[in-house]
Amino acid sequence: MTEVQDRIAAGSSPDGQPELPALGLKGWLRWTWRQLTSMKTALVLLFLLALGAVPGSLIPQTGVDPIKVADFLELHPKLGPFYDKLGLFDVYKSAWFSAIYLLLFISLIGCVVPRLGVYLKAVRSRPPKPPRNLNRLQGYESFTVDDDADVVLEAARSELRRRRFRVESYDGAIGAERGYLREAGNLVFHFSLIVALIGVAWGSLFGYRGTVLVVVGNGFANSLAQYDDFTSGAAFDTENDLPPFLLKVNSFKATFQEDGPQRGAAREFNAGLTYEETPDGPQKSYDLQVNHPLKLDGSTVYLLGHGYAPKVTVKDGSGQVAFSGPAPFLPQDGNFSSFGVIKAPDARPVTLGFEGYFLPSALIDNLGPRSVFPSDLNPMLVMTGYYGRPQKETGKPESVYQLDKSKLTQFQKDGDKLRFQLKPGDSLTLPDKAGSITFDGYTQWVKLQISHTPGLYVALAGLVLMILGLMASLFIHPRRTWVRVRTEDGRTVVEVAGLDRGPERGIGDELEAIGKAIKKQEQV
Repeated sequence: MTEVQDRIAAGSSPDGQPELPALGLKGWLRWTWRQLTSMKTALVLLFLLALGAVPGSLIPQTGVDPIKVADFLELHPKLGPFYDKLGLFDVYKSAWFSAIYLLLFISLIGCVVPRLGVYLKAVRSRPPKPPRNLNRLQGYESFTVDDDADVVLEAARSELRRRRFRVESYDGAIGAERGYLREAGNLVFHFSLIVALIGVAWGSLFGYRGTVLVVVGNGFANSLAQYDDFTSGAAFDTENDLPPFLLKVNSFKATFQEDGPQRGAAREFNAGLTYEETPDGPQKSYDLQVNHPLKLDGSTVYLLGHGYAPKVTVKDGSGQVAFSGPAPFLPQDGNFSSFGVIKAPDARPVTLGFEGYFLPSALIDNLGPRSVFPSDLNPMLVMTGYYGRPQKETGKPESVYQLDKSKLTQFQKDGDKLRFQLKPGDSLTLPDKAGSITFDGYTQWVKLQISHTPGLYVALAGLVLMILGLMASLFIHPRRTWVRVRTEDGRTVVEVAGLDRGPERGIGDELEAIGKAIKKQEQV
């Protein structure tokens, strides 16, 4: 038995197989790091990040609509708590989504940084020497000329440099290389993905976004209590970081196509605003349009939508006004058939509630009540009413656009459910002396989005660089070319060969051009 066999036998297991040394803590950490920083892992994490964002679009989110979340929990007593434990009601702030995001960030850095060192080393290195057998390469040409070898090499060197090759001279040969920007494009693509992730993280941590519905003639102060829904980053301080601007919606104008095949199509939306950047600042005016947001102290005000708000007065059975003012109704179709509710919980002796439609251009036929045009050509309220016993305040948030009918009873008239139509100025006395409702008129409302995304331009720069890097990696092809000369029978034998590592096979045309440049030098 040889010395090697003795060593193997000494470290063998009972079945004769050699025992491998244990990795140890350091070995396991190195293996884990290599797995995490592999491109395969980065792609898997990117896929998981996209997959993890899906529940945020399908399941109600606490930061966007807490009322829908509460309704979901009430309707799904078993599934709701399970979703809540998984963090599916607040996906983008959940621990598992943040873990995927951070792991992807670390994986990309660990994957790209070593490649950067390899690329810088390759850029500083010389073009390689010509291989022994040039005729085995992808492109090859050989011919003879009468010029000296030095003259041939100089002509080849000039042509290669004209074609943006990096040229290196060897003994009786030339090595040339180009296409380094392709790997640079790959690196820029991956670094730009990191930049985009930083921009998104910056905006998520320090930004905010909220929406508010403002009736024409009313104002809005940028405070948390004024928003209909509001979400902000973990590092955003809602008490101190909200800019203290004020604005008021003075007017709103919407125009629609009145004839032709595109009748009813939107043509123009303008909201006339006055605003103050600070409570004691000067008042300024602005014409807010869909593609012309208002920028205020780092925040941006967008016009998202609009609708109608009927003005209604509700009196209870004792003749007291239980509700008076505009009630925003939400559009249900392109002709602005708008659904809404009117609540009068303070009415006595019974509470009152109404739900139905506001039709800006009403038409009632065998298809039912509906609007046939978005503008207010024939405004009408089509509603029904409910009554119920007064209830104690629970403090539970309720939607202003939904009427909880579980403890209400619908009014009856002549043995049938009460349904009524009102035009501006009309009134209706409710059955059983429960009160009355008057349609005083209508106004409009606008929906505004106020947001601050500090990392937006960083993410945009990352996306632009990503596109540029991708284009460079797709359209730039690394190419190596060699020229070798030798003297035979008093003539100079020239060998020109090339290797293209890209998908294109235009190396033959390039070698032919180099050969022509050398032969042209001979004619001169």
